[in-house]
Amino acid sequence: MKLNELLKNIKPTHITGDTEVEITGVNIDSRRIKNGHLFVAMKGTQVDGHRFIPKAIESGAHAILCEDLPEELKDGVTYVQVASTEDAVGKVATLFYGDPSKKLKLVGVTGTNGKTTIATLLYNMFRKMGHKCGLMSTVCNYIDGEPIPADHTTPDPIELNELLGRMVDAGCEYAFMECSSHAIAQKRIGGLKFTGGIFTNLTRDHLDYHKTFENYRNAKKAFFDGLPKTAFAITNADDKNGMVMVQNTKATVKTYSVRGVADFKARILECHFEGMYLEIDGHEVGVQFIGKFNVSNLLAVYGAAVMLGKKPEDILVVMSTLHSVSGRLEPVRSPEGFTAIVDYAHTPDALENVLNAIHEVLNGKGRVITVCGAGGNRDKGKRPLMAQEAVKQSDVVIITSDNPRFEDPQDIINDMEAGLNTQQMKKVVTIVDRKEAIKAACQMAKKGDVILVAGKGHENYQEIKGVKHHFDDKEVLHEIFGTKA
Repeated sequence: MKLNELLKNIKPTHITGDTEVEITGVNIDSRRIKNGHLFVAMKGTQVDGHRFIPKAIESGAHAILCEDLPEELKDGVTYVQVASTEDAVGKVATLFYGDPSKKLKLVGVTGTNGKTTIATLLYNMFRKMGHKCGLMSTVCNYIDGEPIPADHTTPDPIELNELLGRMVDAGCEYAFMECSSHAIAQKRIGGLKFTGGIFTNLTRDHLDYHKTFENYRNAKKAFFDGLPKTAFAITNADDKNGMVMVQNTKATVKTYSVRGVADFKARILECHFEGMYLEIDGHEVGVQFIGKFNVSNLLAVYGAAVMLGKKPEDILVVMSTLHSVSGRLEPVRSPEGFTAIVDYAHTPDALENVLNAIHEVLNGKGRVITVCGAGGNRDKGKRPLMAQEAVKQSDVVIITSDNPRFEDPQDIINDMEAGLNTQQMKKVVTIVDRKEAIKAACQMAKKGDVILVAGKGHENYQEIKGVKHHFDDKEVLHEIFGTKA
């Protein structure tokens, strides 16, 4: 593709060189540049890509898209200067890969909690309905059943368009993706055409990056502000920010609720650890999920499927066969008669939701032992709140390591304990080693009790000092129980 074709949707402030040059690839990583590529110099949060312009040229880049021109301009290389490469890269990548989102029904899911569950359930549902689909999620990306490992909740704009292009080539009709606040703020989804958007909920998270809750909320809202008139926007009417999200959208707005009036409504008829019986829009259905927050997730899935043209009765038949996503309220039974539940809950709100779900089923008949920690080099403000939430709804809390990253695990634990008073600390045990903490919880548990192992869910590693060591909460539990995973 000619460079001038790639520049159609952006407004360069300055161009030096030949725009008729043929471009064979687009990349933001200088290590992946090959002969004929366009290198996009991004001013990232950690490293400024402008530093790697010489390396990209050395590797064969024929053109550079940048904000700041280098002091030395190489002959035979075209330099395109723009006000913001962050704003331009998505538009360029979209054109290079043939505008793949236009050829799919693309639905984005954003919010603090529930994104992975909703996107994955929609993917599984539509595949069971006979459609070829793509999925982009925290756990894994899929192209109609083919797993593609995921490094970020939302890939960079070039990876994203490449992935969507592969979905189109594979014959996919639908694609479902998580849209993280980072991805929206960094315009990683810029240039994509969405058929619909779903808002889950909004609670404190990622303030290490966004700095204020308002910035975090506005990043999520920007997704709905950008939806076209032809799209739908489904929002959670039970969340206080639900209607804020869609107040400026051009899309058709629909609401869902488990508490009040909405376009899509549900209530719980029965609840067990094996699942629930629900009433959704007047129809009864049995599902293999527990917890009110999962009712909200299922309602969002139901609403999106309706908006995508599926019949309610067909949706509910398939919904009854769906299973929970890996590491989301996933039970592991012990031979001794207690249950361990592995969940990704890593925010105060998510922890509250999971513990509520456990208590709804236990109904006072058994103790709750919670094993949890907090991630290193992330929002420190949520650490004491996590500890408070765990203590409030547990009989025993074991505070341990999560992914300490480059922090001392004991410092993270101290931050969590700082939110607790002397009385609350009587419920708390501290064990830095996560495996030993899980073992201790299992030794404490009796028949009828529930252990919640929170924070890591689907993750199969523990990140310590920049190294990812293999660690899987479910594997540890099966090892302790002497059962097969």
